[in-house]
Amino acid sequence: MDCNRCDAEAVMHAAYSGAHLCDDHFRESVEKRVRRRVRRDDLVPKDATPDDPETWVIGLSGGKDSVVLTTVLHDTFAEDPRIELVGLTIHEGIEGYRDESVDACVELAADLEIRHELVSYEEEFGIRMDDVVEDDPENMAACAYCGVFRRDLLEKYADELGADLLLTGHNLDDEAQTALMNFLEGDVSQIAKHFDASLGPLSEREDQEEFVPRAKPLRDVPEKEVALYAHLEDLPAHITECPHASEAYRGEIQQLLYDLEENHPGTRHSILSGYEEVAGIVADEFNDDAEESADLRECVECGSTTTRERCRKCSLLESLA
Repeated sequence: MDCNRCDAEAVMHAAYSGAHLCDDHFRESVEKRVRRRVRRDDLVPKDATPDDPETWVIGLSGGKDSVVLTTVLHDTFAEDPRIELVGLTIHEGIEGYRDESVDACVELAADLEIRHELVSYEEEFGIRMDDVVEDDPENMAACAYCGVFRRDLLEKYADELGADLLLTGHNLDDEAQTALMNFLEGDVSQIAKHFDASLGPLSEREDQEEFVPRAKPLRDVPEKEVALYAHLEDLPAHITECPHASEAYRGEIQQLLYDLEENHPGTRHSILSGYEEVAGIVADEFNDDAEESADLRECVECGSTTTRERCRKCSLLESLA
C-alpha cells in the first residue's frame, strides 16, 4: 500500500483516520501532534525570553514514551533559547530491568546533549523495589508503592532543578485508560484534579503554587505509534515491561479499550476528547469551593505538601522500616 501523501511505501495504517503513511510522513505526523499539543496547552509562556529561559524537566525512564517525547521536544526546541530541557531519571532498584533503561537514558541525553540527572530509591529512601515487593507490609500491588515514591521524587527534584514544567511521556492509551477508570469509579474529584494537574491548558488551570505544573504532550499519539516512531528513529529505548507490573484493574481496562478500538476505530480519541471537556467543567465547579486549597499542609516528617498529617510516602516508608 502506498502512502496517502506520496508514492513511497506505507509503513503504517491508522484505522481511526484511514491514513496510510510512509516512514517520513508518519514521523512528521507524530511530531506535528506533539507540537500542536504544546501549543494548545499553552506550555510556552508568551513572556519567555532567552535571558530568562523556561526549564522543562522530563521524566525520562528510558522507555519508548519518554524517549520519544524527549527526542521530539529536543528537535523542536534545540534552536530555541527560551526552552532548556533536563532529563530526570528515577532508579527504583529493580534488578535486570532498570539498569538497562538507565543506560538508554544516559545514551539519549549524551546524543542530544541535554542535562541528565539520576536519583534512586536506595539513595533517597534506603529501599529497593525488589525488596519492597518481597516484604509488602501493606499487602498492595507493587505499582501502588512505586507510584507514590516515583511521584514524590519527580516532584522533589523538578522543584530542586528549578523546573517551570514537569513533563511525562503518557500516551493516548495511558490517558484514555485513566479517563475510563475515573468514570467507572465515579471519582468526580479525581477528574477535577486530573485536569488541573496535567490535562488542562496552563492558562485554564487552577493555580497550584505548591506544585510544579505538569504536562503530557504525547497524549494524542497511540502507544503503538510511539513504539513505531522509536523503531524508525532507532532510538535507544528499553522496551520491556517492568517485572513487578501488576495493576490488574488497569489491565482489564486496557484490554477493554483494545477490543473497542478494534471494533470501533477512534474510540480512544473520543474518550479522551470528551473526558478533557468534562474535566474542565468539573474542575471549574470544584475550584469554586474555597475549602479545596485549605486542606493542604506540610508533612510532619518530610515537609512535602499533603492533605494528611503525614504524607503517603512517609507512611509507606514507616511500614517498610
